[in-house]
Amino acid sequence: MSDLNGTMVEFAANGGTASGYLTKPESGEGPGVVVIQEWWGLVGHIKTVADRFASAGYVALAPDMYHGEATKSPDDAGKLMMALNIDSAEKDLRGAVDYVASASTSEKIGVIGFCMGGQLALFAASKNDRIGACIDFYGIHPNVQPDYAQMKAPVLGLFAENDAYVNPDVVKELEGKLKAADVSTDFHIYPGVDHAFYNDERDVYNLPAATDAWNRVQDFFGRHLKAS
Repeated sequence: MSDLNGTMVEFAANGGTASGYLTKPESGEGPGVVVIQEWWGLVGHIKTVADRFASAGYVALAPDMYHGEATKSPDDAGKLMMALNIDSAEKDLRGAVDYVASASTSEKIGVIGFCMGGQLALFAASKNDRIGACIDFYGIHPNVQPDYAQMKAPVLGLFAENDAYVNPDVVKELEGKLKAADVSTDFHIYPGVDHAFYNDERDVYNLPAATDAWNRVQDFFGRHLKAS
């Protein structure tokens, strides 16, 4: 963790405070992005992703959705995910968006989430007009049901063909719901890769797919997060 460039900060949320990992480019300012964790918690990988955004010129905040809890156990991660209060989580994300907006040069804020965070990114975008671009990396959470009719932000979806949780049929269903709600979508299913293919700390990591996905992320946010 010593090679991380950001710091933990506190921000107003949900009638109190929440915390998150904040990282900025060398200039100290840039378009704002909220990075939403996988079901493991605010672990090193997510902080590293935030740092990648900072290196690309973004102000990035990764909120701690579990308020200090994290795990490497799939069983414990599942329990933490299912115990998450979705309404409170949305308010924490709203606070994160407001916080990063204060240091952002973009008119709108981007949200990007992985696994559980991908579904939370969609939910946050359906609740918050301040979000101008949403990226879903293989998102899943059975208790999170966004109202797609309320979404105004375009959605980039990045998924895996061999995903046991979000298989291609589920992806097509999600894309259909978004299109039916007149949400602009750009979905990609990477052949032959598994859920969490972007996580370079997992054995399912796939470098070609992850590289292509990151390029698509940069292009998508670059087009939709305009300077204010």
